[in-house]
Amino acid sequence: MNRSEYERALAVKTAWYYYIENYTQQDISRLLGVSRAKVIALLERARQTGVIQFTIRQEGAYRMQVEQSLIARFHLSDAFVVPGAGTLPNLKESIAQAAAMYILRRAEPNAFINIGYGDTTSRVLNHLATAAESPLNVVSLTGGVNCYLPDNRSSVFSAHLYLIPAPLMLSSRELRDSMRQEPGVDEIFRMIPLSSMSVVGIGGMDDEATIVKNGILTKNDFTLLRMQGGVGDILSHFLDKNGVPISPSLEQRLISTPPELLRRLDNVIGVAGGPDKAAAILAALQGGYLDVLITDAETAELLLQMSGQEGGFEGPEEAGEDLPAGHGT
Repeated sequence: MNRSEYERALAVKTAWYYYIENYTQQDISRLLGVSRAKVIALLERARQTGVIQFTIRQEGAYRMQVEQSLIARFHLSDAFVVPGAGTLPNLKESIAQAAAMYILRRAEPNAFINIGYGDTTSRVLNHLATAAESPLNVVSLTGGVNCYLPDNRSSVFSAHLYLIPAPLMLSSRELRDSMRQEPGVDEIFRMIPLSSMSVVGIGGMDDEATIVKNGILTKNDFTLLRMQGGVGDILSHFLDKNGVPISPSLEQRLISTPPELLRRLDNVIGVAGGPDKAAAILAALQGGYLDVLITDAETAELLLQMSGQEGGFEGPEEAGEDLPAGHGT
């Protein structure tokens, strides 16, 4: 066996371990006695020489089409659409898992990540904390400490928490202003613009909203917000359909990253789904608060329809042959 034949055989073996046996690149490096850089080179050789070929299944091709439409329509840097919908808890969990995987693939070791208040973002935090290979540094974007604490499943919590030591909502503007000036609170707010990415949930205007379930706002408060044109919230800032904050009296009592600062942050990832939240998600997009959206397929289609883009997408059942992909990882 000459050197070329040996390299091809090694490429086949590497591809098998990586794509079929689901070994990590580090596992293969130890198994074959080569460097991780060599493993990467062998995988690339396998792709270029046709040892492995990639196809995108019909459903995958359809989701990619929807993702690209979201990116173009709302001027996003990226979008990720999870398949299916299912019941609300399952949908939130699916979106949270996808968000955690998305973040971990892009976060540098020991990165600082801002995370907002909400049920879905709390799930993201728990997935991050249990899946991260090296500790992450998590900075809260709002008050409300309990929402940022790990649940009982997080027996291995690989994250350092930097939490705003204050409630989410205070009883008066004067008390909010005084709390905001406290050194411990101000210190966290000064960390927020320095983080590499931010993860925010988007709340709808229903009785299951986290801010209502936690007793911070009442159902009567929500009725008033709807009457003022509110369609949802981001970081507990309630927005009209164009993404403009409403209810100054509520804003004045809130310990939360201001909307204008959120709009200036880099790599803001919105994680939310479900048709009942479509109006709220659209408002966040229209307001320019998000750089990335992670949602489900049904909601993604609805967003495009609501924003005036005609459907025209072929669903998995109507799509043609599997499409060849140009590259895979």
